[in-house]
Amino acid sequence: MPEGLHEADALTKPPPMPRGIHHSVGVVHDLDESVRFYRDGIGLDVLVDREVEGDWPTLFDGPSGFIRVVFLGDPEVPDVSSGVLELISFTGEEIPARQPVGPPAAGLFMLSFFVDVEATLKRLSDLRLGGAPRRVTQSTPNGPVTIATVRDPDGVVVLLTPGSIT
Repeated sequence: MPEGLHEADALTKPPPMPRGIHHSVGVVHDLDESVRFYRDGIGLDVLVDREVEGDWPTLFDGPSGFIRVVFLGDPEVPDVSSGVLELISFTGEEIPARQPVGPPAAGLFMLSFFVDVEATLKRLSDLRLGGAPRRVTQSTPNGPVTIATVRDPDGVVVLLTPGSIT
């Protein structure tokens, strides 16, 4: 224990706050189609695309020790910051499909991106990705904004918003 720090202090002192969510991970059925959705439709850049061998069965019950990973984000934001989306597929393994799309249930619900909503919806439509968007106008402290949701190729809800709605 560091000098001057008592055991009672260590137990009552709150842990340091996280600086943000570094990255979120989606396991996908068709990695190329998911990359097309997030890169060409949403507008993220591919930061890394590689195969990685590891003990994925031990770490998170993965079906094999080989994955292909694609990290997407903004190349202007350092990797030590936050906001990266990692898509993975297990090489040579079939992953069970997520439950059919339905109303919200417990668990991770959606991913949200700050984008030009209408331009992004147009790109997705032109690419025939995302399905029929759902739009609402939401009141915010800075006035009303239009937000929309679409679905990625695996059915994950993706919220498109021009900025913070809080």
